Amino acid sequence: MRFQVLKLHVSKPQRYPGRFIARRGLFGLMLGGALASVFGTPSIAADAAGLVEDIKGEAFADASNQHRALQKSSQVYVGDNVATGASSRLTMLLGEDTTIRLGENARLVIDQFLSTTGGEISLPSGPMLFERPNGSRPMPVQIKSSYGLIAVRGTTFFAGPSNDVFGVFVEHGTVVVSNAGGEVTLNAGEGTNLATPDARPTAPVAWGKERIRKALDSVK
Repeated sequence: MRFQVLKLHVSKPQRYPGRFIARRGLFGLMLGGALASVFGTPSIAADAAGLVEDIKGEAFADASNQHRALQKSSQVYVGDNVATGASSRLTMLLGEDTTIRLGENARLVIDQFLSTTGGEISLPSGPMLFERPNGSRPMPVQIKSSYGLIAVRGTTFFAGPSNDVFGVFVEHGTVVVSNAGGEVTLNAGEGTNLATPDARPTAPVAWGKERIRKALDSVK
């Protein structure tokens, strides 16, 4: 990690104490922003969304023109653009009981997230597994991708590359997948394919064991 050398100068107070107080306040803002830039802490207060539970390989978060390397127990914030590297895996706990697992070369944006009211997450690329415990309190969450919108009503589902298409598979619960082409509701054991962003989601169908295994292996 490269550290920048910071050169800050404050004039001594002489005849204008009022101006010195203003300068001191400005100095505090400059110093806080500079230290945030050096140490990778958001310089503007952001809402904490959760934390990193596990990481294999490398992962990063970008927000407000700041680039942070993620480690186990690192906090993630609303507005973070989270990315994983090649052959990497990342597990995040959002809120109290929502687990997000990302596979390699994945990118996810935490658009909005509150542990009590749900939120919105964007998945520009890569595989993701969404998990919530059985019996957990219902919480509306939407996953946005270039292929469509996933409205979460279930507890565990996969979304991402599968068999050369964008696939969504529900392990437990129910999700609704929709785009300009149409809408399908998936129940436990069912999946759908989206070959292109404009393609209508295919009718729900049971995925085979091998396809399920490959999908889950891509995020674990």
